[in-house]
Order: sequence, then structure tokens, then C-alpha cells
Amino acid sequence: MTQLLEIKKAASSVTKSSIQWNLNSHSINYGGAAMAKYNIGVDYHKKFSYLVVKDKEGGVLRSGQIQNSKQSVENFLRPFKNDSSAVLESCRNWCVMHDWLEDVVDEVVLANPYKVKAIAEAKIKTDKIDATVLADLLRANLVPGCYIASREVRDMRGLLRERIFFVRLRTMVKNRITTIFDRYPEQIRLQKSRSDLFGKAGRLNLKNIKLRDPDRALIDRELDFIDFINVFIKEIEEVIALNYEENQNAKYLKSIPGIGQFFAMLIESEIGDIHRFRSPKKLAAYVGLVPSTYSSGGRTVNGRIIKRGNKLLRWALIEAVLPAIRSNEELRSDYDHLRKRMNWNKAKVVIARKLLTIVFKCLKEQRNFRKLNKLELDKKQLSRAS
Repeated sequence: MTQLLEIKKAASSVTKSSIQWNLNSHSINYGGAAMAKYNIGVDYHKKFSYLVVKDKEGGVLRSGQIQNSKQSVENFLRPFKNDSSAVLESCRNWCVMHDWLEDVVDEVVLANPYKVKAIAEAKIKTDKIDATVLADLLRANLVPGCYIASREVRDMRGLLRERIFFVRLRTMVKNRITTIFDRYPEQIRLQKSRSDLFGKAGRLNLKNIKLRDPDRALIDRELDFIDFINVFIKEIEEVIALNYEENQNAKYLKSIPGIGQFFAMLIESEIGDIHRFRSPKKLAAYVGLVPSTYSSGGRTVNGRIIKRGNKLLRWALIEAVLPAIRSNEELRSDYDHLRKRMNWNKAKVVIARKLLTIVFKCLKEQRNFRKLNKLELDKKQLSRAS
């Protein structure tokens, strides 16, 4: 227990101001620089990377493998700093290499790996070939670029995702404790209510009930672990709350039914610059709330929603559906209407898509959610009934 208190003190010393920033200022950087003097293709891996430098005519000026470090990148590209562009594919921890390159070359392009078919469909695939093809695509201005958020936005995304990780970890620990507790049906019957097993009354009951010594030790350790996780969740939530106060876009999103402070910050940071989407349909495709489509010979079949897209945004919007239909009569009416012709899971996805459209309009028009009054709601329901 003494060690736990020491860890709590260490956690409380985190500097919150070090992560504060204004989410309203997103950098708009999609890449796509054309005809630079030096075109650099980067095939990034976990421990090393392969770089190819080409001139405007396609001649190879330098190529080779380097260890992944900022100094190695600077040394390799020192003769090619002026009028230079670099490209790398979006992959695991791409931001590390991106930030190193950004300090050396004039522009960095992030390529969409799904659309770089010249690499994906190659029969002979090596690090050198990948880097060379990327350099050629950059030289011809044919790189299918990705949106690159600013470093501050990426920092906030990391913080929000860390909170999601800790909450899921805490849920796993609670489930383990519940599993142990279920071994004692007599004690369960003594519990007045098992719904607050981890509330104040539930924690007190867990301490007082009679268990076998090994199970008691397991529960005590895991309860201490929950306290430990709660310290970090509280620290993260304090930082998120400070940034929320400075973020007008997140305040617009919080006015939407089902979306609280955390989801507002998560949705705002994951979307980034809303102006890069021309319509709600484009945003829905980015999130992955669109059906898969199979079309051949004049016959079109729509299936389940696509697997690609921003998984966190899709998860957040679907999680927001139940509180949204509880708190908003219009959304509840839409949900009830959908349930007459489809199962509850499909209906949730449709309402999530509707919430996403509302998110798009609120961010695009810079306004709060407008709730229908009683007259407008009655008119909509009569129109639907007719």
C-alpha cells in the first residue's frame, strides 16, 4: 500500500500545461509537392529505413539503409536539404520519421498505403524498390497523400487514446474481480445490490465478506490496481478538461445529444480539419459508416459497413447512440421507426450515421445543435406517417 501511495504522488506531479494547446488551429497538410530539385523516397521500418534520393530527371543521387535516428537522417540528407521533398507511407509510428524529415527537408508527404498500388501489387518487393517507387511517384506528383495533423493535435490524440486504454484495462480488472466473487453464491445473496459492486457501498462489502485467503489476496491486489489506474485516468481527464475550455469546436459538439466532453474532444481531434471533407458522405466514408458494395453485371448488393476507416470515431459515434436516443425525442422517434424494419444493431448504425451528419453540420457551420421544437417534431412524424 505504501508503494501505491508513492506512485500516486509521482503521477500527480505530471505537468498538465505541457500538453495544453488550442485544437481550433489545425494544420492543413495533405502533401503532394511536385518537381522539387531533390525527391526522397523513404521506406520506414521499426529499426532501420531505406532512403532513395532522385533528381528531377529521375537519376539516383544517393540510396542506402540507415538506422532509425534523427542524426542518421540528417547526415544522409545533408547535401539535399535545399528545394527537397520526401515521401513515406502511413504505417505504424510514421510520425517519428515524419517529424525527423520535417526538420530537414522542405516538405514531407504522407502516402496512403492502400492507394499506392504500384507497391502493393508488385511481384518483386524489396525495401529499395519500395523507396524508389515512392520517389518516382513524388517526382511525378502522383502520390495519393494523407492528411497530416499538427504535432499538437497528434499529442492530444495520444492522450485521448491513452484514457480509452486505461478505462478498458480497468474494466478488464473489474471483470476479473466479478468472476472471483461469483464463486461465492452465499455471499452474493447477502449483497443487497450487485450493481454498485465497485462503488462506495460495494467496495465496503468486498472488504467485509468472507473469502478464502487466496481469493482475498487476489481481490485486494486488483482493487489496489484499480485505484492505481484511477489516478492516471483522473490526471488525463484534468488535462482534457483544460483543453476543452479553450476549444470552441468541442463545445459545439458537446451540444449534440449523446456526446459529452470526452467524446467531443475525441471526435474533434480525430476529424481534424472539417474543411477537407466536401460533404457528410465523404466524412462517413472516412469514419467507415458506409455499407460495403458489390456491383457486377448491373446487380448491386450492399452489405455490412466497411472495415476500413477511423475505428475510434466509429466506436465513439456508435457508443453515443443509446444516450442520444434517451435524451432526444427526434432521434428516439427515428430509432423506433427503424426498429420496425431492421434489428437493433443496424438501427444503431443508422443513427450513428445521422449523428455524424449532425457533427459535420455543426463543425462546418460553426454552431450548436438545434433541437426541433414540439411543432416541428409533430410535423415530421405526421409527414412520415403519411
